[in-house]
Amino acid sequence: MKIRLKLTLLFTALFAGLLLVFALAIYYSNAKDREDQYYQRLRQQAVTKANLLLGAKVQASVLQLIYKNSLNSLPQEEVAVYDTAFHLLYHDAVYIDRVKETRGMIDTIVRQHEVRFYVKDLQAIGFLYPYNGKNYVITAAAKDLDGLSRLRDLRIALVVGFLIAILLTLLAGTLFSRQALQPVSRIVDKVEDITASHLDLRISEGTGKDEIAELASTFNRMLDRLENSFDAQKQFVSHIAHELRTPMAAIIGELEITVGKGHSAAEYEQMSQLILKDARRIVRLSDGLLDLARASYDQTEIAFKDVRLDELLLDTRSAVLKANPDYRVNIIFEREIEDDRFLSVKGNAYLLNVAFHNLIENGCKFSGDHQATVAISFHSTSTILRFTDNGIGIVAGDLTHIFTPFYRGYNKGYAEGHGIGLPLTYKIIQLHRGTLGVDSRVGEGTNFTVELLRL
Repeated sequence: MKIRLKLTLLFTALFAGLLLVFALAIYYSNAKDREDQYYQRLRQQAVTKANLLLGAKVQASVLQLIYKNSLNSLPQEEVAVYDTAFHLLYHDAVYIDRVKETRGMIDTIVRQHEVRFYVKDLQAIGFLYPYNGKNYVITAAAKDLDGLSRLRDLRIALVVGFLIAILLTLLAGTLFSRQALQPVSRIVDKVEDITASHLDLRISEGTGKDEIAELASTFNRMLDRLENSFDAQKQFVSHIAHELRTPMAAIIGELEITVGKGHSAAEYEQMSQLILKDARRIVRLSDGLLDLARASYDQTEIAFKDVRLDELLLDTRSAVLKANPDYRVNIIFEREIEDDRFLSVKGNAYLLNVAFHNLIENGCKFSGDHQATVAISFHSTSTILRFTDNGIGIVAGDLTHIFTPFYRGYNKGYAEGHGIGLPLTYKIIQLHRGTLGVDSRVGEGTNFTVELLRL
């Protein structure tokens, strides 16, 4: 069921429920008033007859004749007067007695003073009537033809009015839902035009501040992320093809030369070293790509635990020095550590190790003395790590691109690399809800600052 139809039916059902309650209240109120008024009229008619009978001493036969020909008599009217000993003193029409009074009924009326009831379609009332020191029991019954007719007309009017109101509500609800959901229809039509080859298209957000405008804005932001993801994927695939093609082509060329005849043992050894070097480049590139893919996972799919940053840095330092014996890495504490929690964060030890390894290795690799320093500090909510070197630095034009995958600046001729390390590090720090800043001066060195929320 479409939302438009669902809104229309829901709106109509709500209005129908309210209108039904209102109509029933009106009908019940009118029915109750009619009943009470007719009981009062029955009582008045009965009292008038009783006064003529008991006060004016009008004979019963004469009184019956008077009311039989009276224009004011009620339809099917029937009045009876008894004493408390159940002796009948007067009856309008004994031969058509509909109430059929009994001794038990008379006793009940005497006890309760007034009783109201129905005899088929006749309203009936019985009440105790004191006159000249004596008590009499009077019963009266009649049919309120006029009142019931008006009540029937009211019922018909309410039913017809209810049906007309529901029909109008359906029409109004249809127009209202169509008007209310028209922006959604426009969004749907626009979305139909957005494909993988037209991700640059966007939905009009208009000037409104309602939920539809928020939906369009949210959808546009999602399209921005998708477009960036597609562009990054295209660029990623292009760079991978380029980066893999070079070492693979070198390996093939070197193997073709190697399989030739007439080479000395020294030449074979030299070729093997070149092939091994290119193979290691491919391995490093593959490892970097796998780490980059892992850092791009959704945070909910990566295990986070309590991690001591000082211990992790010591492990990272050992791994860097083991792979590069000529490197030197210094770890210093800028402030005295009063609590272990100052150096503890919620994170993934493997990914943080990769990020710190890249920063330390870059600092050593691009420094003439192959030395880097890691300074540890903290403040009220965060732990701060500063990775500093005295290397060649980064030119201003490259600073805005160093976190772009496979980008390599002017220093690419200084040391080997693939342009994966810093983008990978940036993704890992972002994944841990931290920040990564950089400050560099050409010829003086570079300082990377990592800030992570501590426990």
